[in-house]
Amino acid sequence: MPSKKTYKGNRQALLLTGGGARAAYQVGVLSAITRFMPRNHGIPFPIICGTSAGAINATAMACYASCFHLGVKKLEWVWKNLRTKNIYQSDPWGAFGYLGNGILSSFQADYSLKRAHSLLNNAPLRELLKEVFDFKRIDDNILRNYLTAISVTASSYTTGDSISFYQSADTIHPWQRAKRKGHPCQINTEHLMASAAIPLVFPSIEINGQYYGDGSIHQLSPLSPPIHLGAEKILVIGVDQPHKPLYSLENNPHPPTSATIAGHMLDSIFADTLQSDMERLERINESIALMQSHGIASQQELKHVDTMVINPSDDFNVIAAEHYNELPISVRLLLRSVGITNDSEASLISYLLFENSFTKKLMKIGYQDGLANEEKLRSFLSL
Repeated sequence: MPSKKTYKGNRQALLLTGGGARAAYQVGVLSAITRFMPRNHGIPFPIICGTSAGAINATAMACYASCFHLGVKKLEWVWKNLRTKNIYQSDPWGAFGYLGNGILSSFQADYSLKRAHSLLNNAPLRELLKEVFDFKRIDDNILRNYLTAISVTASSYTTGDSISFYQSADTIHPWQRAKRKGHPCQINTEHLMASAAIPLVFPSIEINGQYYGDGSIHQLSPLSPPIHLGAEKILVIGVDQPHKPLYSLENNPHPPTSATIAGHMLDSIFADTLQSDMERLERINESIALMQSHGIASQQELKHVDTMVINPSDDFNVIAAEHYNELPISVRLLLRSVGITNDSEASLISYLLFENSFTKKLMKIGYQDGLANEEKLRSFLSL
């Protein structure tokens, strides 16, 4: 059997953005890419970066960087067999009891008795990650040149900075820019829990005396981690999508509900900063090209970086509304208490609907979008 191909010297990066249950879409796109890659190859992007649920997918790929096909198959198995109870407590006592205990703890005068506040308790996710991931494989893949670096971005509630926890060879040094830092470490379960802690929905996570939440909150420059890790090409698989109102209310206009506003805020956190960062990178690339055409050397830190972005072709909010009744009844009652129902114009449902009927549909859309972009992907990844 021929040895698996390594990608030493390859500067291609994979960037997976956040989005809760929407991240199932990313697995579908990755599955499509395996269709036009040999089975004995390592991952075609040895620099892997992820935020929020995208950080979980990214870490899975880093653990199986020596065999791209196997890594994708592992991810497919997890998402295809996923249930809401695997991510957060969804039984009546777990859902309402946790919320009630959180309210009671807020009245405690002793800070040592207080706990992180949130709508839901995602303790089951921690157990799932411990069961599925073998983090020791990351170091092994770095030593064998299948992987250059993996980064997981979280937001520090303590400092207000975006922190990219990264694991790599010693040749990559920490970085610090305005409101963002790169921190070398051994990636573990707590980094993933912190990165995926959707604000107000899941509790913050303490790491080395600081409290962290979803990596998308303070992430002003999502492209920063892969660029600092040495990327010259970045494939971005996002969850931004064409937005269409669930229902036409042209003859009955009304102000947005609190649930609708919360959904828009989440959409902005997970998508808007990436679009802005892509525009900045495009201007930098144009400036470098203009300087080179005039024989002017660019600054040492500036370099041309190519990007390709794949986003969903369908509206996940519409699909989530169709699968709303598959959520456990206790979760539906809890969401109803904050104004979210199956006919509300709220995108929060699509972030929290971790039922495999929904995630399978998103994976199928991702697979179709990946195949639709096969020619572009082959060219971009030199496959």
